[in-house]
Amino acid sequence: MADTAGKGSSSLLIIILDTNPVWWGKKKAVDGQFSLSHCVDCISVFANSHLMLAHKNKLAVIAAHTDHSVFLYPQYPGKQAEIVKLPDDGQYEAFGQVEGQIRAQLKKLIMKDKEQIDEMYEVPEQPSDSLIAGAMAVALCYANRLEKECPIGEALSTRLMVIKGSEDCPSQYMNFMNAVFTAQKQNIIIDACILDKDSGLLQQACDITGGMYLKVPQLQGLLQYLMVRTQNMSIRMPFFP
Repeated sequence: MADTAGKGSSSLLIIILDTNPVWWGKKKAVDGQFSLSHCVDCISVFANSHLMLAHKNKLAVIAAHTDHSVFLYPQYPGKQAEIVKLPDDGQYEAFGQVEGQIRAQLKKLIMKDKEQIDEMYEVPEQPSDSLIAGAMAVALCYANRLEKECPIGEALSTRLMVIKGSEDCPSQYMNFMNAVFTAQKQNIIIDACILDKDSGLLQQACDITGGMYLKVPQLQGLLQYLMVRTQNMSIRMPFFP
C-alpha cells in the first residue's frame, strides 16, 4: 500500500510497558505460560515490525514501574547503548540491538528491586498500580524533543501504545488526564492493550485521541493482536489534520 503520509515523513512508536512486579507475580502464579519474558518477546517482534514499515521510523520503549519510569529503549538521556556485534549473516543489526537493549534494561530494573529487598531484609509492600501517567508524560516530552529535532520539511507522527496489566489508580487521574489532553494537542494517538481488568482511564484516553482500545481475550495470542495493530498503523493518519 502506498505511504499515505508522504515521502518526507517518519513515524515514532512509543511503547509503555507496565512492569508492576505485584501484577506480574500474581499472573505468573496463576498462568505459568504467560510471563513478563513472554510479553517482552511479543513487544520485540511488534517493535521490529514497526521499524520494518519504513527506514525512517523511530521507536522508544518505556517501563512504567511502581515508583518511577525508565527508558528501556533507547537509553535516555545522553547514554549510548553498548553495541553488540552480530554475526554477518544478513540479519538486520538494529533488530538484535532493540531486543538486547530492552532485555538488558529490564534486567537492571528487576535487579534494582531485588537489591532493595536485600537491603531491607524483607519484602517491602508494593503498590498494585504503576505510574502510567508519569510514563506518558515522559513519552510526550521525548516525542516533543524528536519533533523539534526533525530536519526541515520532514514531519513526525507519533503513536503511544500502553500495554497495561495492573489496576487503575484514582490518585493519578489529574496527571493522567493532563497527559491525555497534551497528547491531543500534539496530535498524538494513544492506543491501549489491556492484559487484565478494563481500564476506565485508558478508555477515555483512546476515545479522546482517536486511538484503539483492546482488552486481550487470550494472553497467549498477544503477538497476533499486536501484529494486527501494526497493519493498521501503516495506513492510519493522525486523528487531527
